[in-house]
Amino acid sequence: MGRFSQLLAVASVLAFVASVPADDKPKTASPVGIWSGVLKAGVIELKVAFDISKDKDDKLSAKFYSLDQTKEALPVKAATFADGKLALDLSDFGAKYDGTMNEKGDAIKGEFVQVGKAMKLDLTRVDKLPVANRPQTPKAPFPYPTEDVTFENKEAKFELAGTLTLPKGDGPFPAVVLVSGSGPQDRDETLFDHKPFLVLADHFAKNGIACLRYDDRGTNKSKGKFTDATSADFATDAYAAVTYLKGRKEIDAKRIGLCGHSEGGIIAPLVATAHPADVAFIILLAGPGVTGERILAEQMFDGSMLQDPKADEKEVKEIIDAVLRVMRSDKPADDFRKELLAVLEEQVAKEKDEAKRKEGAKALPVAVARLADPWMRWFACHDPAPTLEKVTCPVLAVNGEKDVQVKAKDNLEAIESALKKGGNKQFKCVEFKGLNHLFQPSKTGLVSEYGNIEETMAPEVLKALTEWIKERK
Repeated sequence: MGRFSQLLAVASVLAFVASVPADDKPKTASPVGIWSGVLKAGVIELKVAFDISKDKDDKLSAKFYSLDQTKEALPVKAATFADGKLALDLSDFGAKYDGTMNEKGDAIKGEFVQVGKAMKLDLTRVDKLPVANRPQTPKAPFPYPTEDVTFENKEAKFELAGTLTLPKGDGPFPAVVLVSGSGPQDRDETLFDHKPFLVLADHFAKNGIACLRYDDRGTNKSKGKFTDATSADFATDAYAAVTYLKGRKEIDAKRIGLCGHSEGGIIAPLVATAHPADVAFIILLAGPGVTGERILAEQMFDGSMLQDPKADEKEVKEIIDAVLRVMRSDKPADDFRKELLAVLEEQVAKEKDEAKRKEGAKALPVAVARLADPWMRWFACHDPAPTLEKVTCPVLAVNGEKDVQVKAKDNLEAIESALKKGGNKQFKCVEFKGLNHLFQPSKTGLVSEYGNIEETMAPEVLKALTEWIKERK
């Protein structure tokens, strides 16, 4: 869940960069090149990389890579190097890096500061950025038909782009619409170089189930605007996908379901209750069952304590409570931002260390922008229970025991309670032992572990989803 992970420190960065052996004797003591290191934030260790270059006028520029999340570079506003000292301005997400290069020019010792917190970050020169091994990612040519398609969200008046996979044969086939987690996701829900939706679509097609996956609005080849949209808006996109499938002769119109991951597990019930005649079933992959406010509170607390295990738990909870009190407000956007800024300024002012206080103050605009985002405000106030109580179609809810983003026990119990309260008797809730939020076999479940795991999705989960869908006649 992209936006959930951001709240782990309001402006946290998660990255995975594997080290590659460096040249023993660099030709020059210049910072130009690729550098990698391990950022230690409490018990979390994050691998990061910088790619530093120089233009024809000898002006430095740099790119920061969080390869676990995306292959795209994150912005470095400015880079300077003088007398062996490197300074990188990453203020777009409330951070900076300062380091000193050794005489050989193959290592930099330094400090990464974000949201007022200083963390040691030593860098080593490497030859290239690594390519992660993802053995489950399907490779073309595929043993089934695939088709790039577009379909219209008539309510919002724009087109979405996606890929339809069909089993071999004439059909009509049962079909699944895949609905991604939070943040702008492509049709494969690419995350940490994993492509879980491509893996799912491939597995479904090989087992007689059609699948439509699509780029989120405003992402990749889909039109529309992603910013300012909420889960309720994204639900209209998912319904547009269902409507498109109903018009395909290869699809059994009475056996079309939705499979939503994380935030998608909020969206699927919204569509199912708004259009009960069109949705035959829903699958919730690590979908929330408790309120958004509760999930955010747990995310922020757990993230803060992981980054600083010595932090005063009472103080951390007081800060979170203060933020969430504002998040519950229904004030207009400008008034909301002012109130949120005032609360955060009050918390920063309590910091006794002057340097940390100044760094915290610099990070406030980033924190306010993210917390005041319309999606975040909607999510913080959303309670899935009333919607789940209205779902009448069959429901499969699954989660991983080690999920730290949408905790399995609490959320599965809440989903089951809501479905029972609404009188739904066609549901199944399953907790998979040892799996994380992405349904990978995991040691800790921490987000920082996702990119280090080669498996994209546990085979037992793929099998369980397929068998359950086939039972829906």
